Amino acid sequence: MTPPETPKDGSAAQGIRSPAVSVCVSDSLTHPLPRPQPDVIAKRRDFLAAARARRQGTKGMMVQGRKRHADDSVGDGIRMGFTCSKKVGNAVARNRAKRRLREVARMILPIHGRTGWDYVLIGRAGETADRPFDDLKNDLIYALKKIHGK
Repeated sequence: MTPPETPKDGSAAQGIRSPAVSVCVSDSLTHPLPRPQPDVIAKRRDFLAAARARRQGTKGMMVQGRKRHADDSVGDGIRMGFTCSKKVGNAVARNRAKRRLREVARMILPIHGRTGWDYVLIGRAGETADRPFDDLKNDLIYALKKIHGK
């Protein structure tokens, strides 16, 4: 089956809808200055170092944070890592939870995180994937305030 031809005058054909257009509102409306995005933690030793540091649990996630030492050669920016255990569910459920954590961190860490810090977000079984997105954002803001206040 071939798709219908587009009219020459630019109007939509009778009975055929035009393709949907997706528009994403960027953070530039709320934050006019571009903020650098955090780097991702990939090495096991960095996850283990964060596990020995400060932590704060919330209903939607566990957040671990540590200030890096001056002798670390990874730079001065914010770094983030994500993990979900098999308690969260099968691979589909774990990946969904990590995608939600990544998006929350992308939105919140450049604003509320501190440079020179590593943050690890750990998904919770039955909560991270099902919790409303605004509540996840508020959970991360709350956890960061507690971690930095200690």
